[in-house]
Amino acid sequence: MNPELLTTIVTTTINQVGLIIFASVFGSALGWTLICSKFIEGITRQPELRTILQVQMFITGGLMESFPFIGLAIAMWFIFANPFVGATLSMMAAMH
Repeated sequence: MNPELLTTIVTTTINQVGLIIFASVFGSALGWTLICSKFIEGITRQPELRTILQVQMFITGGLMESFPFIGLAIAMWFIFANPFVGATLSMMAAMH
């Protein structure tokens, strides 16, 4: 068994998991910024629609907030059940 190959796979996986989590959190923060800015802009233009716009803002924000959780679930799958390590181990076992 080649420990350097497994170390490379685990290290690369950890780096990519960090990138997945960063991208999902950054996208969520950017989305919330755009949603809230458009909400304030809509209230400024038509103050009588505040309650309707607020409900739509929270619904859209709630849907958009699911993306970081999906990214976190995928990242945790790669951390705890890494398919690349299993494939590498089975490939190494087949070679011997």
